[in-house]
Amino acid sequence: MHCWFNCCAGVAGDMLLASLIDAGADRLDVMDAWGALGVSGYAATWERVQRCGVTSLWTNVAVDGVHDDRDGHDVGHPHRPAAEVLALIESSDLSARVKADALAVYRRLAEVEGAIHGIDPGDVELHEVGAIDSILDVVGVCAALASLGVDEIAYSPIAVGHGTVDTTHGRLPNPVPAVSRLLAESGARTVGVDTTMELATPTGVAVLTVLGTCSPMPPMTVRSTGFGAGTADPPGRPNVVQAIVGDTETGSAADGRPCHLLEANVDDVTGEVIAHTIALLLAAGAHDAWATPIVMKKGRPAHTVHALCDDAAFVAVRTVLVRETGTLGVRAAPVQRWPQQRDAATVHLDGHPIGVKLGATRVKVEHDDALSAATALGRPLRDVIAEAEHLGRALRGQP
Repeated sequence: MHCWFNCCAGVAGDMLLASLIDAGADRLDVMDAWGALGVSGYAATWERVQRCGVTSLWTNVAVDGVHDDRDGHDVGHPHRPAAEVLALIESSDLSARVKADALAVYRRLAEVEGAIHGIDPGDVELHEVGAIDSILDVVGVCAALASLGVDEIAYSPIAVGHGTVDTTHGRLPNPVPAVSRLLAESGARTVGVDTTMELATPTGVAVLTVLGTCSPMPPMTVRSTGFGAGTADPPGRPNVVQAIVGDTETGSAADGRPCHLLEANVDDVTGEVIAHTIALLLAAGAHDAWATPIVMKKGRPAHTVHALCDDAAFVAVRTVLVRETGTLGVRAAPVQRWPQQRDAATVHLDGHPIGVKLGATRVKVEHDDALSAATALGRPLRDVIAEAEHLGRALRGQP
């Protein structure tokens, strides 16, 4: 399943979440994910509102101790170190997919804030993006995508304003430095809007640039659509994010999706470093990353590290490939890919949830879920995977 976000009015975490729920994501799945974090002191409501005549859903998360001062600015948000936010998500009972996606978003935010302030990402103090409502937005969006069975995400050029905005750091240029850096390093495109409103927030932009790619809406059979409202209702334009969910079409060469194959040959990098590089390439937006053994000049054993990515992630993926391997050169070639339609589902084995992907001819079990179940049940991993595959086929009425 594919989801394309129309960000003509900008993007924020709460707008993304509301758009997905309006498009059919189960609110209970989102609330279960929030419960898995083990935090308290908040209340959430969803309200049907109008934004310049467009009926949309507004997510309102109220946090204890947080209120508006006389100038309309939120006060009471604690400053959380990035390491604390990551530890909270890592130690939670979230599903493997939701946990991995949320961690990827916050790791990217920590990297960006660290680069801006010139400190190690682990020492970064997250201000607005570290507040509990922002954490709930990120986890909620990841849970809503899983609820809809979305496995590919794209988004339009992101609208941004101009001037300055007031933040806990003080008055900053609009868009704020974190947003600017996220946009620049992901290759995302923007469109300027004549307003001093903060249209694009670090949370919203991080979710899109980490989990998705900037591209036109692909050919698809539309299954649902939703509108997520921003808090403000400015005249003349609907302050909403639109989510369009559907099945993408595959088939002839003309239907293939263009992307890039990046490669680097390395003969002085350990296997552990290569494995770490592959993980970071995937976190940077690569569709896939892998390594193959080769023999270089003078008979030296070596590896080629490969990554497959779209235009929007090209710069970020290339940067990771160079930085982590230390290679003196990267090559790239245009290729096409035909992602096959698949659905996401959850099966339960002796009370343990296991995610599965259901393709036309096979069932793929989420390894981390199966490993957790096997460990908890004291059963061989191969047996748990086999039984989960059987349960997945049963969902399709297959033997």
